[in-house]
Amino acid sequence: MRVITGSARGRRLRELEGMETRPTTDRVKEGMFSILQFDIEGRRVLDLFAGTGQLGIECLSRGAAEVTFVDRRGDAVRLIWENLRVTNLEAGARVIAGDAMEYLRTAKQRFDLIFLDPPYASGLLETALEEIARIDILSPHGIIVAEHPADHVLPVLAPPYRLHRVYRYGKIGLSVYHRGANQENEEQRS
Repeated sequence: MRVITGSARGRRLRELEGMETRPTTDRVKEGMFSILQFDIEGRRVLDLFAGTGQLGIECLSRGAAEVTFVDRRGDAVRLIWENLRVTNLEAGARVIAGDAMEYLRTAKQRFDLIFLDPPYASGLLETALEEIARIDILSPHGIIVAEHPADHVLPVLAPPYRLHRVYRYGKIGLSVYHRGANQENEEQRS
């Protein structure tokens, strides 16, 4: 597992041992960052269910302003810090050891880009999507990228959120949601 491009290009990241964490495959990660290539620089990113931290680290390498990593496993949190040190990207990172859903309920800031990649059979993906829409922590014109089994259909979210597109990479699917602008911003432009 390597960083694809940016300041840490080519740096090898360590992986967690065991089967509890499933890192995003290189093919899916390359597709994901091809989709997002113009939506990263200068942005605030949330890597929820961060695991190894590879998605957030890729964003920092590509110029994201800051990335918040959240994972409940102590070994994952330690590995994220280790991977940040290897890539020299600690300055833009905030790593939180704790439950992802609890973090969402107490989040105080908005994010421009949110990655969701919980364990597939946990049911946490739908819960996280609905909670993000309910508490509305995505910035206007922000993006959510959710990784899931390709045959899994994710829920429709209430406006201003909308499912933009679903991409398939073999057995893996990426659902990309966009958040529209705030109503008052739209009215001011008219």
